Amino acid sequence: MSTQPTTSVETFPNPSPERDYTIRMTMPEFTCLCPKTGQPDFATLKLEYVPEQHCIELKSLNMRLTAEFYVRGGIYTTVVAQHQATGWKPPSEVTLP
Repeated sequence: MSTQPTTSVETFPNPSPERDYTIRMTMPEFTCLCPKTGQPDFATLKLEYVPEQHCIELKSLNMRLTAEFYVRGGIYTTVVAQHQATGWKPPSEVTLP
């Protein structure tokens, strides 16, 4: 098994590109180094996106990425980064009775 990061992402055709739906993924074993102290940080990453023509095609992501870092020094940290394609509008929320 390689220890080097990959530079490619596998994709597959979106089975329903004519409608918006959300794909959510949870990655519970994210590890990085704190940019200030150099100490290890551990987090769960949650990726949320609306696919266009392909699923997991980075150029097609309307993306929200949430990083929930585990406690260190008594503090939990959550970081949210979001990107929306120009002109994309989310569908109206559906409220069920």
